[in-house]
Amino acid sequence: MPQDARMAEDPTAFRLGAAHPGDRGVIVRVLAAPAGPSGALDPEELELRLLEFGFVEGARVEVLHEGFLGADPIAVKVDDMRVALRRSEAMNVILAPEAA
Repeated sequence: MPQDARMAEDPTAFRLGAAHPGDRGVIVRVLAAPAGPSGALDPEELELRLLEFGFVEGARVEVLHEGFLGADPIAVKVDDMRVALRRSEAMNVILAPEAA
């Protein structure tokens, strides 16, 4: 399944890495994207780390803070835990908007 297939199925879905403070959602998928720049984590290792941090399907996420001028890192609340991560890593987390 292509990486953006889930987003095509649900046009309201968005990537955590594109979110800003105050944005909320529910995780619908965690992807293992191809490795980026030199020194980046292997895709499977990144997916495992995200899962260990609590980025699992159904978890509620809220973006709390972002680096200077919308840069890295971003701080997010995952259920009752707070985590900071790079936007490039957060791009592997697909969210659906939280139901009102």
